[in-house]
Amino acid sequence: MNSELQLERGPESAPALEQRRSPHERPEVNYGWGSRLRSYFILDPLIWFYTLVLGILALPGGMFDKSGRRLHGFSRAWSWLIMKTIMSPVKVTGLDKIDTSKPCVYAVNHASAMDIPVLYVYLPFQFRIVFKKELLVYPVVGWQLRRSGQVCIDQQRPTNSIASIRSAVKSLKAGMPLVIYPEGGRTPDGYIKPFLPGALFLALKAQVDIVPVALVGTYELLPMNTYHIKCRPLEMRVGKPISTVGLTMRDLETVSAKVQKAVEDLYYADGPPV
Repeated sequence: MNSELQLERGPESAPALEQRRSPHERPEVNYGWGSRLRSYFILDPLIWFYTLVLGILALPGGMFDKSGRRLHGFSRAWSWLIMKTIMSPVKVTGLDKIDTSKPCVYAVNHASAMDIPVLYVYLPFQFRIVFKKELLVYPVVGWQLRRSGQVCIDQQRPTNSIASIRSAVKSLKAGMPLVIYPEGGRTPDGYIKPFLPGALFLALKAQVDIVPVALVGTYELLPMNTYHIKCRPLEMRVGKPISTVGLTMRDLETVSAKVQKAVEDLYYADGPPV
């Protein structure tokens, strides 16, 4: 459910996609060559260094970490180092109104590769993430995902994901929160994409609340297809939980639309999309 899906657009709409600004762009800030050089020669190498070193250090501990707690700790440490390195303070709103002791599905917009570090640092509990099978091919990262008990989804062959889905539902019922990106992949322009059909069915299956979460500024910090990190303030906006108690799979489309609107309301709270 984390696959890189392409938006279907006709040729007449392509120029509009290229011309419009991302929703949280800061036109008053100039990210020139100084910003690029800092990113390419300092920030990016440090992040790769953290990934390699902490990934290797996590190898022996992960062999006997059935709960995934130790590996979650390594992921938080990796994320904390990244957030300190990129000098991008995060303002968190709404989380204090959520009962984080309850197992929930956290539905998050997927804007950037930096979404993961933000979540690991600022969600104060252990959780599992739904990710796409393609990430398993990456050295260290793929191993970490597999060993830490994250939920792997094979969208090309859904039947191969049955065991992971059953495990996710079981862990949700047992009290382990789940983070999911209902859009199915990162946004190419900073605007929230339509949610995938069935993306939230795990919440209905486990009868747990869905918490909408909007990450603001991460797209502008690091869009797709670039290594230029544009240091800037970020926000994590958490909305009111949406109950699924008593709902069935027939209500999935309605629930998905409700959650998408809640995420969009949080994300575009500063003004309507351009």
